[in-house]
Amino acid sequence: MVQSRRRGGNYRCPRRAALPAAALLLFLLAAVALLYVSPPPLADHPVVASSRRRRSPHALLNSSGGGGMEESERREISRAPTNGSAVRDDLWGSKLASKFYGCSNSSSKFLDSNITTQPDHYLMIVTSGGLNQQRTGIIDAVVAARILNATLVVPKLDQASFWKDSSNFSDIFDTNWFISSLSKDVKIVKELPHVGGKLRAPHRMRVPRKCTERCYLNRVLPALLKKHVIRLTKFDYRLANRLQTDLQKLRCRVNYHALRFTAPIQEMGEKLIQRMRERSKYFIALHLRFEPDMLAFSGCYYGGGEKERRELGAIRKRWKGLHPNPEKGRRQGRCPLTPEEVGLMLRALGYRKDVHIYVASGEIYGGARTLAPLKALFPNLHTKETISSKEELAPFSKYSSRMAALDFIVCDESDAFVANNNGNMAKILAGQRRYFGHKRTIRPNAKRLYPLFLNRGNMSWDAFSSKVHMVQKGFMGELKELRPGRGEFHENPSTCICERTDGKAVARAKSRDDQVLNSGADRGKGIGEPAVPNHTDEEVGEPDDDEDAPAEKEIVDAEMDDDVLVGPEDPELEQILSD
Repeated sequence: MVQSRRRGGNYRCPRRAALPAAALLLFLLAAVALLYVSPPPLADHPVVASSRRRRSPHALLNSSGGGGMEESERREISRAPTNGSAVRDDLWGSKLASKFYGCSNSSSKFLDSNITTQPDHYLMIVTSGGLNQQRTGIIDAVVAARILNATLVVPKLDQASFWKDSSNFSDIFDTNWFISSLSKDVKIVKELPHVGGKLRAPHRMRVPRKCTERCYLNRVLPALLKKHVIRLTKFDYRLANRLQTDLQKLRCRVNYHALRFTAPIQEMGEKLIQRMRERSKYFIALHLRFEPDMLAFSGCYYGGGEKERRELGAIRKRWKGLHPNPEKGRRQGRCPLTPEEVGLMLRALGYRKDVHIYVASGEIYGGARTLAPLKALFPNLHTKETISSKEELAPFSKYSSRMAALDFIVCDESDAFVANNNGNMAKILAGQRRYFGHKRTIRPNAKRLYPLFLNRGNMSWDAFSSKVHMVQKGFMGELKELRPGRGEFHENPSTCICERTDGKAVARAKSRDDQVLNSGADRGKGIGEPAVPNHTDEEVGEPDDDEDAPAEKEIVDAEMDDDVLVGPEDPELEQILSD
């Protein structure tokens, strides 16, 4: 009996062992075959961090110094799709752009300055902030002079701001062109004329932010009629966002035609553009805004560990009452994207790895180490310093406004402009690129991109790319992307953009200055507004002090006003954020 069982056991054992061996062999063959047809696991997906590690969206900025990459992270970025999505024309512009054109000519009711300008009434203004914030002040100063029927003295630039730039107006802009091109709109002089061989002392005052046309007539005009010379200080955003049509079009003539950079700045800017064109047919300009001061104010955390917290925390001590909440700020979209996040967004939108990028920025926090993830995604990164010599930049390098002007020129002429913040340079360039042909202008939708970056390890690259496309709709500089009147006028000059109605393409002008100023009447439908009347002492009361004039109800934009973020006690902070 025992032997029988043993024989039966010995007989059956080989048969039981043989079946699993065959099944295992088939399983191994099937597994090998699947390696050639199955998609890679999420843990190895290009540029997507492993979901098992649950890394923060800033993991590529290591904790030791705010900017380096670990070897594993470098491998992850290097596995990004080499060519991105298929090349599409809409990456570099809109096919419908030819149906719209800049139109800033005045109506027939806008009288010549020779008729409207009152004798012996002068307006002087002192701008505030960096180059682009000062630009907004210059634009609005011309319009304010027109409202007051006064002669404008060439604006004085801010030389005591955060940047300590000693440049005068004539060092940045072509003064003679500025005066002559606006001669029919506003009378402008280089200096306040002497009376009896003596220079008159101007009456100093300040107007509230977003002061309306009526506000100027009630607050400033009485003092002007009495004192004859008014000097408005800290003149930035001191004019309402919404004005009558002819005044809005005057804003456009100043901004897009009269403010021409000096020949040395323009020529150097064109050299930089030419050198970018020599490298690639198309290029992106990126206004990164990743300077230490900007990051410190944002209150956000960028993955730099204790070193970052210590360094940025020391900068924050300059500003009392600043209580950062990193997580809340990021959820609300108030944190600039990291260089890595900018790169991921652009690759997800379809820009190829071989695209050339011009980086317009000041001192980048963390330097080359911070840029390493972006450079891994887009190896062809350039700055004005890398494509020009020290000798070429010497006339500009000691002046922040002149260096900013060079970046402005290159960004304006780029095929795609990416603004990593919503400062004045980003707004002015967005408006200018709309006015001159609706060139591609990308603003990261930081609020909605944040959860995508946070959870990108849980989705395929194609899913991530699809979601980035979705959240960026409305932030790509498309036609009619912003409703008329929405946002700052410098960003959305809807009054000065007309739609072609004859079905013909818009002919490209030989120069921007000829495009509108010498083009005759605009074809777009315009809204006629009464000319600003001449004012006399009898028509306007003279309160003893301009502060006694009634306050005007200001128009508040749907966008949050800068004053909400920056109080009057923080002028330096306001200057840092301005550009």
